[in-house]
Amino acid sequence: MNYPNEWTQKEFLINKKKLESDFIKVVLVDTILSPIEKADTVVYNPYELQKEPMGSVFVFYCDSGKATLNRLNEYKEKFPKHTCISLKGGRGYWRKNMMVLEDD
Repeated sequence: MNYPNEWTQKEFLINKKKLESDFIKVVLVDTILSPIEKADTVVYNPYELQKEPMGSVFVFYCDSGKATLNRLNEYKEKFPKHTCISLKGGRGYWRKNMMVLEDD
């Protein structure tokens, strides 16, 4: 799979479901110490993130998505064995009740 630099919330939810069915871990990473309601997030901690399985996908978020997109190359250098993506729109555009339904 080719990974873009950004995922919208919808892309995150769809890709998380697909990748995790292929046993690839997808982690939503909180860089601002402000967890997203109804979302499973982990606080940015490079030491702990290094322990995640090789090939895991880290989706970093901030308030607007701009800071994480600007720092994306830094994250990619810090975690070369993982895929790093920024959450487009960040926490501000997250819709806590959005969900992905199964296709028939």
